[in-house]
Amino acid sequence: MPQLVDIKVPGECNTLPEGFWSAIDVWLKKPHVLNKRLCGVKETESKDLRFPFDDPLSELSSDVLSFINSGCSPAKPHEQDKRWSSTVRTFIPKVNCYGKTLHKDVVVKDFGRQQVTFLPFEEDAEGQVSLKKGNIYQIQLCSHHCEEWSLELYVLTPDAWFSDGVVYPKLPWLFSDLLPKLVRWATECKSSEFRSTLSLLPVEKYNLMYQQLKDKYKSMVKVWPEVTDPEKFVYEDVAIATYLLVLWAEERVEKDLTSRQSFIDLGCGNGLLVHILTNEGHPGKGIDVRRRKIWDMYGPQTLLEEKAITPSESFLFPSTDWLIGNHSDELTPWIPVIAARSSHSCRYFALPCCFFDFYGKYQRRQCKKSQYREYIDFIADVSQVSGFNTEEDCLRIPSTKRVCLVGKSRNYQLSAEADAEQRRAHYIQRHRTSCGLIGQGSNIRSDGGCCHGNADSDRTHRSSWGAGFQPRNRVEMVRNCTTLPRDFVDGVVSQVANVLLGMTENDSGASSDEWNQGGSLSVSEVAGLLEQETLQLLKKECGGLQTLLKNNHQVFRVEGGRVCIRNWQERKSSVADAKWKPVAPGAIKTRPCWFHIHHPQGCPLQAQDCAFAHGAEDLRPSSRPLSRR
Repeated sequence: MPQLVDIKVPGECNTLPEGFWSAIDVWLKKPHVLNKRLCGVKETESKDLRFPFDDPLSELSSDVLSFINSGCSPAKPHEQDKRWSSTVRTFIPKVNCYGKTLHKDVVVKDFGRQQVTFLPFEEDAEGQVSLKKGNIYQIQLCSHHCEEWSLELYVLTPDAWFSDGVVYPKLPWLFSDLLPKLVRWATECKSSEFRSTLSLLPVEKYNLMYQQLKDKYKSMVKVWPEVTDPEKFVYEDVAIATYLLVLWAEERVEKDLTSRQSFIDLGCGNGLLVHILTNEGHPGKGIDVRRRKIWDMYGPQTLLEEKAITPSESFLFPSTDWLIGNHSDELTPWIPVIAARSSHSCRYFALPCCFFDFYGKYQRRQCKKSQYREYIDFIADVSQVSGFNTEEDCLRIPSTKRVCLVGKSRNYQLSAEADAEQRRAHYIQRHRTSCGLIGQGSNIRSDGGCCHGNADSDRTHRSSWGAGFQPRNRVEMVRNCTTLPRDFVDGVVSQVANVLLGMTENDSGASSDEWNQGGSLSVSEVAGLLEQETLQLLKKECGGLQTLLKNNHQVFRVEGGRVCIRNWQERKSSVADAKWKPVAPGAIKTRPCWFHIHHPQGCPLQAQDCAFAHGAEDLRPSSRPLSRR
């Protein structure tokens, strides 16, 4: 039983013993975090028991039993009854290279000795099991001294270790990658704020469908007409569609439904999710305030409607099974409300992204949570008050905002709909009051009551319950500093550049023949040079001052939060300049060279080597006007 590696952690890192089992649980549930050839695992429910456990591997040889019972820490007598637990994992590779053979392992946790043993085995189509004895390994938490802890890795028969690079990794990988990661997870001692990925779905079904849809729709990347990143948006929408299709398939089995669920995507954006769900047989449509170029590519079977959505009686969908809010921004908190008021059978799926309340930007209320966790809790609270049994899950998408909320069932009976509606109305009224909107077309009384006294007041209330809601503009506002007045931009550029150049004008160590590149300042220091009126105008743009400086890359280089004058003689000094190519003879120059006009020493390059025009004779007018609004 050779010891392969011994990673010692100093005694002051006392979170190692505290976080050991949390780190092990991460490895049990998410092996794909380290092994990228795995999609995930299917894990059976753990159970506490005394060894030997009752499963197909109970007939173990004496050397395997001895290996499991070994350890650097002797078991405590009072823990003998409840010191074992076992879990069976079924590995799910991204690409099925094993046919019908299932690759599993039994994970035996020994809490008394603080160690875990992995017993891999294979199960064929007939249910016959064979133990992979050569790949049995064990991880132990050991205390060598009172102030020193270590994780130790043992293998039963290292000479017989088998590796296929998928389910069975190479032996050195266990101690070069796995053990250091376990130490890091244990010493960080941070439990995740969110559920594990795909916790509500059968992962193997998700994996199979995702591969099928990815192959089917990957061609969209090549023809993507939008300015957004095609790979991110195409594969993200494929993953979201996969999640919904598997979720709905499981629901049909659970509820014995014969027809496919209908849907409406509120704030559908590029419409690709609607296109995929429609192509896969689900009737539905998407609604968005602004038409996208790509809509014309989908064909007439994909129903997309350009319309501003305002929460009201006009936007209820009583015949729709599911409402979708995929990054629906200002509509996100309204998705559960609209679903609840559409019909008692309407369900919803929401993937929150930007933080919006009912009537504007969401204002933080708790400092002990991350902003994202707090916002997810807010939407879950809206869902619960709206009458849903709310479930949370994490999607497998290329995004930092991947927590979804699902409302599949109600927490009240249909006969209690009037009381449920009053709770919803009271909840929304409280938010209207906090936003200062009470009295602006609201039919909710200031004492918190709801106008349900008669049918007429009920209809009036239901038709105006979104009063104060501000849908986004039909025309998307450009806020990347490109529409700022030219004189304003030129003024900021000249002011910042002159300060940077002035930092080295009197530098005695600089040669008089050396081109003055100036000094450098942090972005915050540059902001301190500008007037408050200028900063307020920049604050309305995405990225503010830093975006303006980066837009003027001819003059400035912004790296690591610092700003300096760009020296075009040093073309390969940064990652951005590494893409520089020599100016081709006869190249059309549509912009004047800032350095040629404004720098005391002129441009550091000769006219034929500069990508910008040195004088009017070198300048060709652009097909786009340079003036800005």
